[in-house]
Amino acid sequence: MNDFDQPFLQFQVAEQARRSAEGWLAAFEAALVSRNVALIGALFHQDCHWQDILAFTWHLTPVEGRDNVATRLAAEQERTTAHGFHLPPGRKPPRNVKRLGIDSVEAIFEFKTADGRGAGIIRLSPASDAGDEMKAWLLSTTLEALEGHEEKIGTNRPTGAAYSRNFGGDNWADVRRKARAYDDREPAVLVIGGAQAGLSIAARLNQLGIDTLVVEKWPRIGDSWRKRYHSLALHNSIHLNHLPYMEFPPTWPKYIPKDMLGNWFEFYADAMEINCFTDTEFVGGTWDEIAQCWTARLKHSDGTERVVRPRHLVFANGVSSYPMMPDLPGLEDFKGEIIHSEGFDSGASWKGKNALILGTGSSANDIALDLHNHGVNTTLIQRGSTTVISIDPSARLNEAIWDEGGPLEDCDLIVSSATPTLIIRAYKAVTKRMLALDKEMIEGLKGIGFKHDVGADETGHQLKYFRRGGGYNLDAGSSALMIKGELGLLQYDRIERFTADGALLKDGSTVSADLVVLATGYYPQMELVRRALGEEIVERIGPVWGIGADGQLNNMFKRTPQKGLWFIAGGLAQCRINSKYLALQIKAMELGKLGPL
Repeated sequence: MNDFDQPFLQFQVAEQARRSAEGWLAAFEAALVSRNVALIGALFHQDCHWQDILAFTWHLTPVEGRDNVATRLAAEQERTTAHGFHLPPGRKPPRNVKRLGIDSVEAIFEFKTADGRGAGIIRLSPASDAGDEMKAWLLSTTLEALEGHEEKIGTNRPTGAAYSRNFGGDNWADVRRKARAYDDREPAVLVIGGAQAGLSIAARLNQLGIDTLVVEKWPRIGDSWRKRYHSLALHNSIHLNHLPYMEFPPTWPKYIPKDMLGNWFEFYADAMEINCFTDTEFVGGTWDEIAQCWTARLKHSDGTERVVRPRHLVFANGVSSYPMMPDLPGLEDFKGEIIHSEGFDSGASWKGKNALILGTGSSANDIALDLHNHGVNTTLIQRGSTTVISIDPSARLNEAIWDEGGPLEDCDLIVSSATPTLIIRAYKAVTKRMLALDKEMIEGLKGIGFKHDVGADETGHQLKYFRRGGGYNLDAGSSALMIKGELGLLQYDRIERFTADGALLKDGSTVSADLVVLATGYYPQMELVRRALGEEIVERIGPVWGIGADGQLNNMFKRTPQKGLWFIAGGLAQCRINSKYLALQIKAMELGKLGPL
């Protein structure tokens, strides 16, 4: 084969992938319209997966197995009336990929339903070794927009005439000032928290025409990042961390420093015309069943309070809530300073002194690095085993879909297409590769007595995050220092108790300390709900975050058993992706298309 043959062969392969995808979609639509379970099932492998996000089921619904998929599709089609399945121009074209070890044709498609416009993913592989028939082992269907209520973006953007040509009347600044004040109306949605989760959902709701107010306890939007420890930067790459509608400048660094990110959040809130009350804390609320709204109490930093009555309450203040302060024997006798990792800023003032850090997760290790680099003699105390992953190259494996390039919305669609079972399979496969890449580091850690694990089911740090919000370290260099002995490591079970001078060990020796940092995590989100909304609401909705019986996150990004109560949390990519689906559900409920669970 010469150089001239290569482009032609690539064209042939791409054309074959396109024909396979088009043929399957045509057959699928015909079978779906007939609502014939056997015809639908014949298009799928026995071991197949369907992930529906609102399009057919108005829920986040994973279905597995050919018979289950075919039966559910046929049943939902009566209401959904899905049609017009096609390969859209301008999106990633059908292509040959290997996913979970399966050679597949992967294609993005679009379609319409009775409620709006959808998009999805198919992955096809040969039905037999002969390879003459392609069947689907993955189908995802996702609602992208509600008919007649599309986002006000692109060609649907506002004209601006309401203020730009209103000579003698209010200009844009006047309109924004009045909108933010809420002197003449109640917000439809109250969002608690002004970081990535709150800003993402507020931006999405704005573009759907839903009046949304964000309350942030800090003086400025972005302070929830600015106020974190001095040396903090994001541990994953910039290209997967964009907020909705606005990507970071191409000049920005690969790993964004926390102050840079905080400033961007403040700019983003202004540019996206998000109404915010800063220096304001949500202190409690009750649901009015008769009025079908919340009575929400907001407390400003000057002590004054305001009551608002939104129809929807969105908790967007993180996976965790209040700092967890463990009850450790003798710690009350310690004469040095004790701080929780949440309150740690910099190690500069501790130069030449001794520090103990209780914990071996990411925050503990980042703080250890900061203290060490400021000349502080630092020791980490390990209580339970920890998963350790290098930021680069290992953690970068989780960015593979975005690394493939193409439009951000296409990458997001692919990422959200997997069912819980497929996610677990993927995490297991990636964890094996991470272990191979980090073998030398992990063996070095084990050699100094570090307790290391890869999760209960060998899914690594990813599912630890979803299940418990911690228990891992994205390593920025502390492991190498521990292995060399430049950072100390002390197992908690060697400690008898804390004393005025530090940690008294069971062998009678003392590890001296001037500072104890408690990198001991936070109470789960439920504690915040309990304090703000009461025990009755907690019992009604059940757990928030953590993996539920359906393999998905409990009560996240979807309707909860309490009408008008929603939750969004996670990293920037997770918030960007899921804010779209949460906003669509709230809009549908506002339109009367969607009722409570």
